[in-house]
Amino acid sequence: MTGHDVRAEHETVRPGPAFDRRLMAPLILGAVLNPINTTILAVALVPIGRALDVPASQTAWLVSALYLTTAIGQPVVGRLIDLFGPRRLFLLGAALVGVGGVLGTVAPNLAVLIGARVLIGLGTCAGYPAAMYLIRSEARRTGRDSPRTILTVLAVASQTVAVIGPALGGLLIGIGGWRATFAINVPLAVAGIVLGWIALPRDAPDNGDEPGSPPGLDLTGMLLFGGTLTMLLLFGMEPSVPDLWMLGAFAVLGAAFVVRELRARDPFLDVRLVGGNLPLLATYVRQMLGGLAVYTVLYGVSQWLQEGRGVSPTEAGLLLLAPTASGLLVAAATGRRPEIKAKIVVGAAFQLAGAAMLLLVDDTTPFWALVLILVAFGIPQGLLPLGNQNAVYHQADGSRLAASAGLLRTAMYLGAIAAAGAISALVGPRADTAGLHDLATFLIGSGAVLLVLAAADRSLRATASIRRVPA
Repeated sequence: MTGHDVRAEHETVRPGPAFDRRLMAPLILGAVLNPINTTILAVALVPIGRALDVPASQTAWLVSALYLTTAIGQPVVGRLIDLFGPRRLFLLGAALVGVGGVLGTVAPNLAVLIGARVLIGLGTCAGYPAAMYLIRSEARRTGRDSPRTILTVLAVASQTVAVIGPALGGLLIGIGGWRATFAINVPLAVAGIVLGWIALPRDAPDNGDEPGSPPGLDLTGMLLFGGTLTMLLLFGMEPSVPDLWMLGAFAVLGAAFVVRELRARDPFLDVRLVGGNLPLLATYVRQMLGGLAVYTVLYGVSQWLQEGRGVSPTEAGLLLLAPTASGLLVAAATGRRPEIKAKIVVGAAFQLAGAAMLLLVDDTTPFWALVLILVAFGIPQGLLPLGNQNAVYHQADGSRLAASAGLLRTAMYLGAIAAAGAISALVGPRADTAGLHDLATFLIGSGAVLLVLAAADRSLRATASIRRVPA
């Protein structure tokens, strides 16, 4: 049975009331906690390294720690939300974000900062899966057509915050130093707890009206999934011959994970269903390639601006605001349209074009030209996550939508880890123009693959035509 068939079987609904607008504030806040913490640190790595007297190779772990934690945690927490509902996990996640913010604000050394980032990463794992879960639940309750407007708001908010993050980080550093980039999590966490407590429903979890006993918690499968992905991500961060044993461990743990999930009565990840849903797997690959470009530009260009061009962290953050307008306008203009394939193909084309333009950049390139290039990169930031998110909403098994949404974020962070590895391998100790051009060449290759995959995927046309049919 395909993802489309599952949706058709479990998504027959009767007309009902409108979407509960009280949910919008906690859903948006929960969904943006992860991207804001992912991007706000982009302009803080250099000040942190100087303040704590540590090299860039060590401060990079502040980025990798959050990527690793959330790449593993989002589908795991998403599955817990599928089983137990979103309220308690959302509130617990917001509390962990607050604790991580406090710890980072007072951290005396890099090790404690890394611990704070792990806590923040764990805390942000609940927001996006909870949002997707509740959007689906509201669609079932109200009997309305696919909520493209709500999905668009969610995608636009996440992408806007991701792009604004560096500028916000630069502003906070200018006001209160790099520790302010951790302290900002405290009021955000308090707001999340208050809004979640007031608005999130206390109802029992909705498992797609499946008959039989409630599904169980596959703790062994979750642990094997975490171990498998940890080995892959650790090797991807800094690939080297001495670390090839990690790939061996990845293969062994991965095989054990597949065997376990095939035998489990209620698996954490139904490998038969996911493996047979090729459109969903293709969506994850596209998300990974899109994330690869987003984070290569975010961290690679940001470092080049500060070290190769000599601008301040605040100025670098302001320049990285350029993708905001293009991404936001494009997403807002196209969000309610159902043409998923067109969004993804156009986004891939602009990603490839932006990478090609980076080859023309040097330390004499005027700032207006840099802004235009960053605007070009903003268009895929507005289109690709929106198209992939809507694809997952239609392609995934209805009873596992939160876990599937978590895997979509995992795919994004697999791209981020690959970006970190590419920056480490191609840029070197100092982000000069030669390193930037090497990154551009790397992005051209990955962008070409993305464009070919998007153009060749015929399933996206069928996905775009899905509608809910009232009973």
